[in-house]
Amino acid sequence: MQKAWYYEEHGPKEVLKLGYFPIPTPKHDQLLVQVKAAALNPIDFKIRQRSLTVPVHFPFVPGCDMSGVVDAKGEGVSRFNIGDEVYGNIQDFNTKLGQLESLGTLAQFIVVEENLVTFKPKNISFEEAASLPVAAETAVEGFKMGSFRKGMDVFVVGGGGGVGTLVVQLAKQVFGASKVAATSSTSKMDFLKSLGVDKVYDYTRTRYEEIEEKYDMVYDTIGDSKNSYVVAKENVPVIDITWPPSNTRAIHSSLTVSGEILEILRPCLESGKLKPVVDPKGPFCFDDVVKAFGYLETGRARGKVVISSFPWCSSSSFCETKSQQHY
Repeated sequence: MQKAWYYEEHGPKEVLKLGYFPIPTPKHDQLLVQVKAAALNPIDFKIRQRSLTVPVHFPFVPGCDMSGVVDAKGEGVSRFNIGDEVYGNIQDFNTKLGQLESLGTLAQFIVVEENLVTFKPKNISFEEAASLPVAAETAVEGFKMGSFRKGMDVFVVGGGGGVGTLVVQLAKQVFGASKVAATSSTSKMDFLKSLGVDKVYDYTRTRYEEIEEKYDMVYDTIGDSKNSYVVAKENVPVIDITWPPSNTRAIHSSLTVSGEILEILRPCLESGKLKPVVDPKGPFCFDDVVKAFGYLETGRARGKVVISSFPWCSSSSFCETKSQQHY
């Protein structure tokens, strides 16, 4: 048996419980991964709160992002071996919408299709790797949807968040933006400048209408496209990663879940062009998942909220058995 966080009804963070579940067996083309770190995403609490309608089967273990070590593999797995360090997003929303894996990443062991993960770069920690998948896949998708080209300038709404910190880096350090501007709270302004942002606007002091310069792309990571569109040049893309977009002009960008996308970013991570951002209040311990969700739900996190210090357990033997078990 293994420990996992789960809930049996929709509601606030208090519905989360810590219980025991069987360690799963990998099927064809699947890996069994011992989780070393996991990251929380807004989609995790939106599904729990039912503000995002995605059917789940109870008991449901939340979590999409993870990094860990391959513990076993099913038939057909050719790319990975036992002992490999991997990371990825285990929930393929596009092909499994309505059929999300009931065993998410807030568990000691998970199973995942091998095409959804890739090798963890050696120069980043498990915590840093776990912070990347959903945010990186979302960030890359937005640039594709907006047909971004080298030399364009970008205005990022919410530059200090989990997706925003990667969008500003990709724009400036990887995709060749001529200028990157971003909105931020006062406390995150200097941090965003350290990531390469040319101009940071304090959203508590500056309204969009007061910004005179217009941009080739507006990349809205917080769902404020009904207002942020005013800083876009005429007839240029306004990307909104929330659903539904708050402006009919906006292009909704979800994400393509693929280990290949993460593998393409490997050189950028290994060279330091792209730096994972783990919120400095973390990583949160496995026992503090409810506290971590509470912090994420304030909307004040810088980068990603990460869970680490997972209890050790070997899949070849049983963890200590408790009376509360779920099948």
